[in-house]
Amino acid sequence: MNNLSILKYRPELKKKIYEVAEVAGYLWQKGWAERNGGNITVNITEHVDDELRSLSAIGTPVAIGLTLPRLKGCWFYCKGTNRRMRDLASAPMDNGSVIRITDDCAHYEIVADKPVQPTSELPSHLAVHNDFVERGVDYKASVHTHPIELVAMSHTGKFLKKDVLSTLLWSMIPETKAFCPRGLGIVPYQLPGSLELAEATIGQLQDYDVVMWEKHGVFAVGTDVMEAFDQIDVLNKSAQIYMSAKAMGFEPDGMTDAQMKEMSAAFNLPK
Repeated sequence: MNNLSILKYRPELKKKIYEVAEVAGYLWQKGWAERNGGNITVNITEHVDDELRSLSAIGTPVAIGLTLPRLKGCWFYCKGTNRRMRDLASAPMDNGSVIRITDDCAHYEIVADKPVQPTSELPSHLAVHNDFVERGVDYKASVHTHPIELVAMSHTGKFLKKDVLSTLLWSMIPETKAFCPRGLGIVPYQLPGSLELAEATIGQLQDYDVVMWEKHGVFAVGTDVMEAFDQIDVLNKSAQIYMSAKAMGFEPDGMTDAQMKEMSAAFNLPK
């Protein structure tokens, strides 16, 4: 089989990759993905058949920079390094690649379609996915992007204390609590792409599904790429509501604690 035809006759795999393309378009349209900003990585192992597994790699194995024992033999679709979200949206197999983790769990190989080098933040994304498998969590997608209003709110210390921003954003509109019930974790500024940032993010993901990287962006996870995107979308809508009220000259009241507890009970949400 030619590596260029891996999506042919594989509707579920094609659907997953084109969902990434759809989300990439949303990120660009919202202004959250300037130039080559942001990354998406999706675990597609469950959609890989025996014929795909027999494919030869494109090029030699590449060192990840760390050993990820839970990812042995796993396959991922990843946005390419220096590739733009707006281009990935229209041509996902030209601006991203399918990779597999080698048996030593310390390298990856590009399998298809073209030798597009994955994002430079791949080690941190893969470290998160390794943690998912180790914990038995059914999350397959990770999305990093730069939502304008949320990043703006990370530029003041008062919003960086534990759960302060979560509570504020939940209070702006009921849907935020409903669709992002675990809230927003906070990671103080770390060098982008660093293993320190990855480790801090993994720590926050024990309690949250979306993590704010101070003065940088957010990192969200979900069972699929749409779920991860939706959580960022609802959180940023709340940030927009808050900032709109402030621009009109007043501090928004927000929902009261009693109102949020009532809604949590009604919809069986975490307290």
